[in-house]
Amino acid sequence: MRYFAMVAAGAALWGFWPLFLRPAGLSGVQNALLAMATMALPAPFLLRREALRDHRATRALVIMGVADAINVALVFAAVKRGPVAIALLTHYLAPLLVALTAPWVIGERRSLRALLGAPLTSLGLAMLIWKPGEDFSGWTAALGGASALFFAVTVFCAKEAARAWSPLGVTSVHAAVAALTLLLLFGRSALPPLEVPVLWVLAGGALSGLVGNILFNRGLRGISTAATGALTYLEPLTATVLGWIFFREALGPWGLFGGALVLAVGVWVATEPRTLDSPLPSISGTP
Repeated sequence: MRYFAMVAAGAALWGFWPLFLRPAGLSGVQNALLAMATMALPAPFLLRREALRDHRATRALVIMGVADAINVALVFAAVKRGPVAIALLTHYLAPLLVALTAPWVIGERRSLRALLGAPLTSLGLAMLIWKPGEDFSGWTAALGGASALFFAVTVFCAKEAARAWSPLGVTSVHAAVAALTLLLLFGRSALPPLEVPVLWVLAGGALSGLVGNILFNRGLRGISTAATGALTYLEPLTATVLGWIFFREALGPWGLFGGALVLAVGVWVATEPRTLDSPLPSISGTP
């Protein structure tokens, strides 16, 4: 239950991002760069020879950083194109992808609850964030779905990197790689102006980024990847509730029911009994 609580708390802290990003008024890529830069601050102090000698774990950490940068770029592009509901719903196909592919990618036991729960959670998420009358956009769905693919890659790579790197190391070193990747992809447009709102985003980077990811990556060591995927739905659930409280966003009876469904299914999947506590598998499927 300790690892379950850590992953849940980390995912919930990700949902606090709108409280920091909306008042700042920066572009999505600028927000992403600031968040990654904040998370990367401890990285120079975490480059241990012992961890670097594990080439497979270190390679996974680098891939995780590149994938996370592309994930952020795609999901922000989807949100910008809109509708937002389509962008988020397709982005959160990631837990389903994780549940379906975990047995082949990292050799985990197939989770029946995750396979049954993923479509139910997607339904609950749709009830939570869908706004009647919004149009469907194929390009938005494609961008959101592509971001889900890279989001799933970060989950698998974090699991692999944790073999040799501490939760803080996984968080900070991958963020440094992601920040560099964003600069290479977007150049000067990723650089934010040196104004007061930057400090507010940096505060979000410390809480939702650094603390949230450390908790998530620490808990990731002790629960299955399928359960982890289910718990990531706490991010949009938390963000929606905070939007209702602080930004007066509509949340009707269907939204409340959808939120309850997301939470209930997440707990059900995450608490599935494990037949045996096997050593952490590698991405290649070998010990």
